[in-house]
Amino acid sequence: MAWALLGLSLMGAARAESLQVLHWLTSASERKAVNSLVTRLAADNIEWRDAAIPGGAGVGASKVMKSRVLAGNSPEAMQLIGFSLVEWAELGLLLQLDGVAASGNWGAQMYPTAWAQLQNRGHVMAAPLGIHRINTLFYNRKVFNRLGLLPPKTWAEFERVAAQLKQGGVTPLAQSAEAWQVATLFETLVLAEGGPAYYRELFVQMSPAAFADARLLRALTRLKSLKQWMPQPLRERPWSEAARQFADGEAGMFIMGDWVKGELNAWGIATDDGFGCVAVPETANYHLYSIDTLAMFAADYKHQAAQEKLAQVVTAAPAQFEYNQIKGSISVLRGADQSKMDSCARASAQAFGRGAAQQAPSFVHRMATDEASKDAIIAEVQRFFIGDQVSAADTQRRIGAMVQALTKQGKGRGNGT
Repeated sequence: MAWALLGLSLMGAARAESLQVLHWLTSASERKAVNSLVTRLAADNIEWRDAAIPGGAGVGASKVMKSRVLAGNSPEAMQLIGFSLVEWAELGLLLQLDGVAASGNWGAQMYPTAWAQLQNRGHVMAAPLGIHRINTLFYNRKVFNRLGLLPPKTWAEFERVAAQLKQGGVTPLAQSAEAWQVATLFETLVLAEGGPAYYRELFVQMSPAAFADARLLRALTRLKSLKQWMPQPLRERPWSEAARQFADGEAGMFIMGDWVKGELNAWGIATDDGFGCVAVPETANYHLYSIDTLAMFAADYKHQAAQEKLAQVVTAAPAQFEYNQIKGSISVLRGADQSKMDSCARASAQAFGRGAAQQAPSFVHRMATDEASKDAIIAEVQRFFIGDQVSAADTQRRIGAMVQALTKQGKGRGNGT
């Protein structure tokens, strides 16, 4: 009897549909969040075959994706976000999810910005996972309490707090010299300096006047100025290492997306206990966002039913709640119960819920513009940040000229979201 049951079990496993999913969710909290989806999918007899590529901001995963598609070996599903989703959709390689979206009433259930991100030429091209708030300042509660400090709301307060932290033997601001992390800090400074309207002129509309604006110069100047409060010598390291320095109390603050919250929670550090999070100074009403999505590659359509089930599962309310609670993000469903959220998630949901006028799409995380323009700006920002002899004015001119050149080549087009 035991062997018969084992045989039936193996037959059942053999009948399970298998989907390979390529993504870059590889930190402790990200793995835990992914596993919550794997478990739910398994309940529908669908196997999630993991193809995880390490590397912040999906830089490595994007390269692997391109090489696999060119080789005719695309996975069934891929983490694609923002403008990169549009670029792949334009190639006609993605499965349209119109039927799943209609049956799930996505248009009515989701935040309008999240819903708009999924569409291209009138078709739904991806299933959303969650919304991250990038303009987040984390502060170590034990350190702040010991030194009698309050989280800063303005840049003047930030400078005073940073000076007191340094005097107390604590590195004021955790940071990596890795290009995308430097640029993530930079884009929050642009938002603080100019607000969402100017931010969109710069990174979505690619306005020449915006790139010549004094607000960009001030954001660059502040970026360089913040180096005095960072670890010395500053080196490239994964964001999770910077988060660990912060968690251990070696650094008092950390400016990064709210995926850091998920990682701290995964390490057993509770929100509002070991740490707190507030908006980056002078961005309290704004939401600099990144929306994670999964797209399905069409190929020969033999996996279509399982791919549609994957889209259905990850967008259902139970999966949205569990995944985003672990990941540190918030649900794309605007009816999510905020009473079950921690203070960080609640603040994110309230800021995002204020609507498009208060939202800004992250250019670093592919929400605002094409890959070529994104990469060019990030490289120039890192060059300025690392090079002590590189001036803010020269960097502003170089970025402006570079974006104009890319626009003339037919690149530099924002997605308008």
